[in-house]
Amino acid sequence: MPSLSKTRHLSREHARRFVVRRHMLAPPRALPATADSVLAVTRRLGSLQFDPIDVPGARNHDLVLHARVAGYERAWCDGWLYGPERRLVEVYNKSLNLVPIDELPWHRLAWERAAQRHAKGALAEGATVAPAVLARITAEGSAGAAAVAKEHDAQVTGYWGTLTSEGRAALDALFETGRIGIARRDGNRKHYDLMERLVPRDVLDRTVPRDDAVRHRLLSRHRAMGLLGASGSAELWVGLGDAATRRAATQWLAREGALVPVTVEGVRGERYVLGDELTLLDETAQPATTASAATLVAPLDPIVWDRKLLGALWDFDYTWEIYTPVVKRSYGYYVLPLLYGDRFVGRIEPRFDRPQATLTVLDAWFEPWFRAHDDEHFARSVADALAGLARFAGARRVTLPRRRAGFWGRLRAHLA
Repeated sequence: MPSLSKTRHLSREHARRFVVRRHMLAPPRALPATADSVLAVTRRLGSLQFDPIDVPGARNHDLVLHARVAGYERAWCDGWLYGPERRLVEVYNKSLNLVPIDELPWHRLAWERAAQRHAKGALAEGATVAPAVLARITAEGSAGAAAVAKEHDAQVTGYWGTLTSEGRAALDALFETGRIGIARRDGNRKHYDLMERLVPRDVLDRTVPRDDAVRHRLLSRHRAMGLLGASGSAELWVGLGDAATRRAATQWLAREGALVPVTVEGVRGERYVLGDELTLLDETAQPATTASAATLVAPLDPIVWDRKLLGALWDFDYTWEIYTPVVKRSYGYYVLPLLYGDRFVGRIEPRFDRPQATLTVLDAWFEPWFRAHDDEHFARSVADALAGLARFAGARRVTLPRRRAGFWGRLRAHLA
């Protein structure tokens, strides 16, 4: 049996450089401007979290891809998700995520667990709506969620504890258990079809041992974050079983060399890097010689999933305040972390106005140690990032707060 790898010790500076590089953000927006780059990102990170809210003109996964792929276009990812040559699929892995379709056999574990949850609800013995919805999709093809909800409109308490229609509850249960998948989205309107019509038969029929599935799904979290530990907030471990299960899986992955333990200066506890990223770890031991560039980081980007690591490694306290009551917000509704080189230097709130085709920057807030007002290159780099987001969103102009001095004056000049 392979032995555990020797624990490596990293400085905070080295750890920051490594994490940002392995997240394809140093430099940002550097992958080739092709649809294949979308697959490169999902391969590296394992999964991208889906969220339908697009306040800045892009959904979360589009922001993740836009930060890494030059000239990213929404159609590239949508094509892999919903086109004739599907290479990505939406499943639950921590939350609703986009994962490579050929990894689906390992994620079927989520379907099995969902079946147990729904066995007392929409899929209970004797339930009639879910079988009726499934029969309709089988006979007629893909069905829109809105049409199904209208047809079965009696109100019930859904799995998430909120009122919903029987039709939507049935669709949710059928989707979460792998009977149906999302065939396409028209904006935020979902259309469902049988999973066997969406996924290649050889992929759908493949089964893997339960222990392998658990380890694969745990490894996918390590792939997403890059410096994950053995503990952390509960949301990091959703769908991965209890602590004992995770501990056993982690030990197995470490024995096999898939994970290598590290300690990081100033960070509590042991962390892990992927065994196949040790070369990159060595390459990032010394500071980069290239100029820093600014990145608008998505609020659910994998690099910020571990909020405790953000605090310990970057001294950066970030909360996505979209669900925080207005009076309790420290910043704004949809605020993006702002990465500059390998440091989180602040946050920024861009908002897209579709009728006016305008990307408006409501405000920006910088860390006390960062002198944004004195850095000409930083202003130029933020301008480049905002201009790229504006192009992606379809904005014809970018507007800024009515401030002239310092950073805002420089930013305005570069956007002119």
